[in-house]
Amino acid sequence: MAAVASSTEETSGTNRLLLPKEPQATKSAFSSVTTSRGISITFVGGAVAGAVSRTVVSPLERIKILFQVQGPGQSSYNGVFSALSQIWKTEGWKGFMRGNGTNCIRIIPYSAVQFTAYSIYKKLLADRNGDLGTFRKLGAGAFAGITSVVATYPLDITRTRLSIQTATISHNVPKSQIPGMIAVMKQLYLNEGGIMALYRGVWPTLIGVAPYVGINFAVYEAIRTWMTPEGQLEPSAAGKLVSGALSGTFAQTMTFPADVLRRRFQVNTMSGVGQKYASIYDAIRSMYQQEGLLAFYKGLWPNLLKVAPSMAACFLTYEMTVSFLKGHIKET
Repeated sequence: MAAVASSTEETSGTNRLLLPKEPQATKSAFSSVTTSRGISITFVGGAVAGAVSRTVVSPLERIKILFQVQGPGQSSYNGVFSALSQIWKTEGWKGFMRGNGTNCIRIIPYSAVQFTAYSIYKKLLADRNGDLGTFRKLGAGAFAGITSVVATYPLDITRTRLSIQTATISHNVPKSQIPGMIAVMKQLYLNEGGIMALYRGVWPTLIGVAPYVGINFAVYEAIRTWMTPEGQLEPSAAGKLVSGALSGTFAQTMTFPADVLRRRFQVNTMSGVGQKYASIYDAIRSMYQQEGLLAFYKGLWPNLLKVAPSMAACFLTYEMTVSFLKGHIKET
């Protein structure tokens, strides 16, 4: 009997070794939220993540915008390092942060709404078992991107105007007469078409942001799971940084032409800046005919230099903030 028992145990052990390994369970970075506590924590986490991620890459963000709005025949800024040098010579260190205050004012609610909306849409799009496949995650991210853009777009177009008004690409505004954020928004509203002026360029923005955010979230969650060591629920801080950098780089490269179109339309009515376009089709046709295919990727290099550390900092900061708040805010 003892021999039979020993043989049975050995056979059972052998079978366990031969069974296929079950997929490793990991803790989701973006749990579906249904309570006011969960929504509040996600909202604050997104806000903090947005502010931190954009501030650390503010100089590269400004250079990207300056490259994007340069039309044919304009060559004020020709390279990342020469542009940084030129801004330093003409505007000093403050030039690197030009528009960052407005950008943070925009990105805090934008990022907060985006992270919160993504968690809510994940809950709405999940199947009966609460699971989401890749396509549903892409859909949740796309809807989150649309929601955040519509909620904060006037701040985005204002940030773009402020970023270029002190640059050498714009020759018609003396430095002593550069308006602030409120003045720019007021000027847009009163002189350029009312509320529609505050949403100029929103369609190419939505066309680019919806797939960008969808890809970004879906790829981040996939790489994050892959980076999680066996037996652990989540990756290390370094793993989260790598996941964020790779997901942001991939998503931005895939959707960058729409971002260029967005910037062109945001300055479409500014005198002395860029070329004027009647529609999205007109912009695409004119850019391709006059500047070639590379026109749709102007500013990509400084943007990739920016987006990798930006998204790495964003996702890590979000997860750290949410983890901290969950440990200090009790359910009511």
